[in-house]
Amino acid sequence: MGLDLSTQQLKGIVVDSDLTLAHEAKVDFDADLYKYGIVKGVLTNPSEGEVFAPPAMWLEAVDLVLDRLKQAGLDFSRVKGISGAGMQHGTVFWSKDAGNILVNLDSGKSLIAQLGPGSGDERKGAFAHSMSPNWQDASTQKQCDAFDAELGDSETLARVTGSKAHHRFSGAQILRYRTKYPEHYEETARISLVSSFLASIFLGRVAPIDISDVTGMNLWDVNNGAWNETLLALTAGSKEGVAELKQKLGKVPEDGGEAFGTVSKYFTGRYGFPSDCAIIPFTGDNPATILALPLRPSDAMVSLGTSTTFLMSTPEYKPDPAYHFMNHPTTPGLYMFMLCYKNGGLAREQIRDQLDSSKSWGTFNSRARSTPPLSQASDSDSMRLGLYFPRPEIVPNVPAGQWRYTYNPKSKDLKSQSTTFVPDDARTILESQFLSLRLRSQALVRPTDSLPPQPRRVYLVGGGSANPDIAKICGEVLGSVEGVYKLDIGGNACALGAAYKAVWGCERSDGETFEELIGGRWDEEAFVKKVAEGYKEGTFERYGVAVEGFDRMEGRVLGEVKGK
Repeated sequence: MGLDLSTQQLKGIVVDSDLTLAHEAKVDFDADLYKYGIVKGVLTNPSEGEVFAPPAMWLEAVDLVLDRLKQAGLDFSRVKGISGAGMQHGTVFWSKDAGNILVNLDSGKSLIAQLGPGSGDERKGAFAHSMSPNWQDASTQKQCDAFDAELGDSETLARVTGSKAHHRFSGAQILRYRTKYPEHYEETARISLVSSFLASIFLGRVAPIDISDVTGMNLWDVNNGAWNETLLALTAGSKEGVAELKQKLGKVPEDGGEAFGTVSKYFTGRYGFPSDCAIIPFTGDNPATILALPLRPSDAMVSLGTSTTFLMSTPEYKPDPAYHFMNHPTTPGLYMFMLCYKNGGLAREQIRDQLDSSKSWGTFNSRARSTPPLSQASDSDSMRLGLYFPRPEIVPNVPAGQWRYTYNPKSKDLKSQSTTFVPDDARTILESQFLSLRLRSQALVRPTDSLPPQPRRVYLVGGGSANPDIAKICGEVLGSVEGVYKLDIGGNACALGAAYKAVWGCERSDGETFEELIGGRWDEEAFVKKVAEGYKEGTFERYGVAVEGFDRMEGRVLGEVKGK
C-alpha cells in the first residue's frame, strides 16, 4: 500500500507484487473535511505570510481513506507492507502524551477521538501545537537570513545541507516556532515531518524521519550523514539546547527500505491488517515521485504543471543555491537533484492567451512548430532569448516581468529587445524554460564551460506533458538520447512511488536495489508512451551554444533588478 498526504488530498493506492494496480481511493480535504475551514487544504494568516493546516484533519482523512478502500473491495488481510509520501518540509509537533496515546489506541474509536484534543482542558491530545506549517508558508524570512549567515553564506549552507535557506524548509520553521511559541516548544516531545507523522500513525509510535526527506530541512549534513551541530544550535537557541532538539528530532536510519516495525494493533483490530504488515519508511513527495518508475541515473523527470519541477538521480553531489540536492530515498550513493520553478504552466498560458484571445493551444502549437530554433532563419542570425515570469521567480531570483534579448554567439553580443509580445514568443518561452533546465543540470557531470550532458530519456508528467509540441521542443533542447516519454499514471505518481517502495522493502533479496527489483517487474508498455524523438543532430549543439547567452541574459536581468 502507498499513501500520499499532499496539501489538498490523502490518496491511497494498493498494488500487487507484480506492480498491477489493485485498488485506489482518495479524500479531498475541501470537499470531505470542509468543517476545518480550509481553502485548498490550508488556512492562512496573510498578515504574517503564514500558511498551515491542522494535523487533526489528516487524522480524520486516514480513517476515511481506509474506509473508502474497504468499500472499493480491499481485503486488508492481504496487505504485506505500507509506505507513504508526505508534502516536504512541513512539521508536526507531538506532545509529551503522544507516545502513550499512540501505543494504546483503541480500535473501537476513531483516530481523531483519541489523538485530537479533548473538550475544554480535559485532555491536550497528541499535539503540542494544533497546526503544521505548509510548504507555501512565507513567514520565515528573518530565520532564513539567519540560516544563510550561520555557516558564512548561502553557498556554504547549500554545500552542507543540499539547499540554501528557503521559507518552507523545516529548520527555519522550527526556529520560528520556538521563538513564537516557547511554551509549545517546551511541551514538544518529538518533531515529525509530514511523512514521518503519517508513518507514526500506522506504526503506533513516533517514526524516524526518512533518509531522503531529512535533507529538506537545512539541518542535515549530507556528506557526514548526521545532524549539523551548528545549525541545531541556531535552531535551539544555544549549544545547550542541541541535545534536547536532537532528542525531539530523533535518529535517522540510513536504509530507506528497512522496516520501522509492524503495523499498529489499532489497524489490525479496526481494519484487519495482518499483524506482520511491515511499515517501510515513508518519504517526501518529491523523492516518492522519482520512485514512480525505475529511473536510471542518466534519466530525467520533468513535471509540467502550474509550476515546473525537474528531477534527476545522480551519483554526483554538486550542490548550488539555485537548486536542491537530497539523498536518494532508496539507493545509497545516489542523490536526487531537484529544480523548482514557480513559473511553469501559468507562463505558457499567458503567452498562449496573448497569441490567441480564444486561448487556443492549437494556435500556440502551430506557431511554436513553425518558428525555427532560437528564431534563427539562418546561421548568421542572432539567437532570440527571453524570460517570462507572471509571478516572482526563485530561479533566478527576480520579480515578475518579461525580458527579451538577442544573442550573437560569434561576437558574444547580447542586446535587449522591446518587451512587446511577438508571435515567436510561443517557441521562445518553451526554449527559455528548457534552456534553464539545461543550464542548471550541466554542472552535474561536467565543468560549466562545456556542453551539458544528455539524459538517456526524459519522462514528462503533469498537464503540459499531453502537449506534443512542448514535448518535441523539450527533447530538442535537452537532447535526450532515446527520446521523450510521457508517464501515464495520472496524478498518482507520489502514491505509486510509495507503493513501489513498500514492494521493494518487503520483497527485496539481500543487496537487491530498488531499481533492480522494480525494473524487473515494471511493465513499460502499460505506463510509458514515447511522445517525441529527443536528440536532433545540429539542433542540440545549437542550443548548447545558446546556453552561454542564456546564462549571460539571466545575469544581466539580475543586475538590472538589483540596481532598481
